[in-house]
Amino acid sequence: MRRRDFLAAAAATAIARPALSQSRQRVLRFIPQADLANPDPIWTTTTVAYNHGFMVWDTPYALDANYLPRPQMVAGHELSDDKLTWRFTLRDGLVFHDGEPVRSIDLVTSIQRWAKRRPLGQLMMSFGAELTTEGDKVFTIRLKKPFGLMLNALADYCFIMPERIAKTDPFKQISEYVGSGPYRFLRDEWKPGAGAAYARHERYVPRQDETSLLAGARIAHFDRIEWLVMPDPASAAAALQTGEADWLESPLPDLLPILRGNPATRVLRNDRIGAIGMAAINHLHPPFNNRKLLQAVLTAVDQKEFMQAAFNNEPELFATDVGVFTKGLPMDNDEGIGILKADVALAKKMVAESGYKGERAVLMAPGDQAVLGAFAPVMAATLERIGINVDHVTTDWGTLVQRRSSQEPIEKGGWSMFCTSYTGLSVMDPAVHLPLRGTGKAGWFGWPTDPDMEKLRDSWIDAPDLAAQKQIARRMQALAFENVPFIPLGQYYFATAARADLTGFVPWPTPIFWNVRRSG
Repeated sequence: MRRRDFLAAAAATAIARPALSQSRQRVLRFIPQADLANPDPIWTTTTVAYNHGFMVWDTPYALDANYLPRPQMVAGHELSDDKLTWRFTLRDGLVFHDGEPVRSIDLVTSIQRWAKRRPLGQLMMSFGAELTTEGDKVFTIRLKKPFGLMLNALADYCFIMPERIAKTDPFKQISEYVGSGPYRFLRDEWKPGAGAAYARHERYVPRQDETSLLAGARIAHFDRIEWLVMPDPASAAAALQTGEADWLESPLPDLLPILRGNPATRVLRNDRIGAIGMAAINHLHPPFNNRKLLQAVLTAVDQKEFMQAAFNNEPELFATDVGVFTKGLPMDNDEGIGILKADVALAKKMVAESGYKGERAVLMAPGDQAVLGAFAPVMAATLERIGINVDHVTTDWGTLVQRRSSQEPIEKGGWSMFCTSYTGLSVMDPAVHLPLRGTGKAGWFGWPTDPDMEKLRDSWIDAPDLAAQKQIARRMQALAFENVPFIPLGQYYFATAARADLTGFVPWPTPIFWNVRRSG
């Protein structure tokens, strides 16, 4: 029996089981795509940590349905005539989970920590940003030159923590998880590998304006939310059908027909922008510190093969001919896309010409993530087809996240490549695009050094209009296909599944828990 058929059969057996009798009205049980290995959404950029982050912490601004920043924790701002001084006033009613009021110093300290890790924050600081407070309700950001992306930056996963926690070195993990968002993280119930739990923040005061994507009112309809880690996709689908779980973040595409056919469950595509799958590459050590070898791998990649491995008979859930920017958004372009030829014969020739000497390449794969786990065997086969010596190492996502931080050679526990993804908004343009950065060891995992890419990014930021930005984005994509900081594997859109009585889902690529409620 094929694995797909086995999983489908296992999931289908759940249809005949009785639903759990325990009252579920005030509790939401959620199966995440992977374990919450680290709950610090500033220290790490895993999607799971961001999902957790939006429950626990609030942000100064948030994106609305037009992807424009709107006030969230702040009541509003004033901008000086020379566009160098931004003055922000906090809205009333902001309280942390420990009962302490949110103060301007909490925002200043949190923004400073965030700015050392996020591209938009680093960019803001490069404009000479100095942050100060005026009492407990007002903070000011003064610049040396105008920064037009200020509000976008403050909407970019800029999670606000109490001052004492935000003082933590941004390159070290926090150990206390106190926010001011609609749900409290129950630290004592967090069991890595098993799950986590959250309680409604009783003193949270939602905004009065209408919800619009991430902006506006955030209303917690459940007293308690439980995350249940279930790495086996058939077991997860079965749990949803029996009522053991209410929401399955990332159902295996092969199981979607079964979930659609069960009147107790439904499949939703809340996502309008998707995520780009990509192969992250270690540029510090052999074999992939060899640009010619990377160009050979790029030439062998067939995006359709990767997407079909993950999404099988769900073509509406993926797109191919994807470059380095999110397909369908303004910076998307076709410059250099022809290098993705899926031409194995040519790629073999390029490998021979690259000087590759048969060095081992460690390909890390997360066995507990359906989509990324499907990408990895395709990448392993692609590398093997063109003559690269592959060591395919499967672990859980939490272990992979820990190992990817190692800059050691592979014989000392390092790595060569792993398949991952970035949500569309996080790679939509050069300002926020982490994998495209060329800052070497100071950059994100993979650590490519590319001063030309950095110069183009600076030019994009200073560009006078959208047309100029688009032209620079084309040049950046051409350079990316030449130097290969990462390999785009295609773009996919998130299907999620839930019990039929759940409503109020926010149309966002990843789970948002506020405003979700149970009907009836």
